[in-house]
Amino acid sequence: MTTARRWLDNTLRTICVALFGLLVALVAWQVFTRLVLSQPSAWTEEAAKFTFVWVMLIGIAIAVGEKADVVMDFLVEKLPKSLQRIADIIAYLSTLAFVVFAMVIGGTELSMLAWEQKNALLPLTQGQLYLAMPVSGVLLTVYLLIHLANAMSSRYEGHLGDVDEDLEAAAL
Repeated sequence: MTTARRWLDNTLRTICVALFGLLVALVAWQVFTRLVLSQPSAWTEEAAKFTFVWVMLIGIAIAVGEKADVVMDFLVEKLPKSLQRIADIIAYLSTLAFVVFAMVIGGTELSMLAWEQKNALLPLTQGQLYLAMPVSGVLLTVYLLIHLANAMSSRYEGHLGDVDEDLEAAAL
């Protein structure tokens, strides 16, 4: 399981870095054509918008996979380990429900509705561009299921608090 997880993490990071590089190139070309050539390239703005959406949604999946997403767990940290486990399971299940219904199912329906709709500036259909939502939803589902399995396992460690702050306080 850890080999597959490591492969997924590395693949997503590589894709995100490549898409971010593409986004920088698209924006730089847009600025160059607008300011230097005085003839803005119409397709680069559209491509940059969709590239940004893909980078953002894949980045969210990476952050959730690394548990680097925004979490307000100062109350959960004060609970006993058994209640921390219950709080984590409830949080993962509610997030999973939203992701499955809104992103995977809703995103797939949206993409299929727009599948034949041509994009005026790009050689892709709107449905193909909208695939970012269900793809990201599937990635989030995978990571949430991994976290849920860990929360239900005997290896569950609970919330340890901010280890960096504890180390800094000990050093002083």
